[in-house]
Amino acid sequence: MPVRFLPFVNGEIYHVFNRGSEKRVIYQDRRDYNRFLKSIQYYQLQGPKPKFSHFSKKNIFNPNAANKIVDILAFCLMPNHFHLLVKQVNDGGITEMLTKLSLSYTKYFNTRYKRVGPLFQGEFKAVHIENGQQLIHVSRYIHLNPIVSFLIKDIEKYEFSSYPEYIQKIPDGFCSTKEVLGFFKSPESYKQFVADQTDYGQTLEEIKHQLLEEI
Repeated sequence: MPVRFLPFVNGEIYHVFNRGSEKRVIYQDRRDYNRFLKSIQYYQLQGPKPKFSHFSKKNIFNPNAANKIVDILAFCLMPNHFHLLVKQVNDGGITEMLTKLSLSYTKYFNTRYKRVGPLFQGEFKAVHIENGQQLIHVSRYIHLNPIVSFLIKDIEKYEFSSYPEYIQKIPDGFCSTKEVLGFFKSPESYKQFVADQTDYGQTLEEIKHQLLEEI
């Protein structure tokens, strides 16, 4: 069973994830997915910045990388849960970002759908990434979620994942892909790694056992 690591350590990478309360759907449509993605970008920054309502409508400022409290390495949003691969930059960065993200999105969701109460199943969960092999396999696990869940047949076309950034279909994404891609000769090599179903099948059960609750 995954362990929530507190405090998180600067410079270390964690797989963080959570799902909807009672496994409920947390993204009803494209607007919801995009709101959550904008919130990730917004709350990974500290210091002076425009109100979220302004930022969410337009990218009206160029965030300074020095203002990040976390680096987002990879992500995948699924209908009833999300996965993030996150590197902590500043003390308390992961907890601060995930707390603000969850509260902000819950407020938005409850207002839009006229509901009350928690949206997520308790606090987010996190697992420390201990080495490079674990890092690349977890990144693949995250990116393959839409395929494994039979949500889509071609992950290159899945909009709510960082995978298109990794294979350079999106040139201006917000993820720090170098941490993972540094283990590969090229984005094409990473693409082949993700597509390698045989190798994936051999490691999936071990990854689930070590890292994940049933989600």
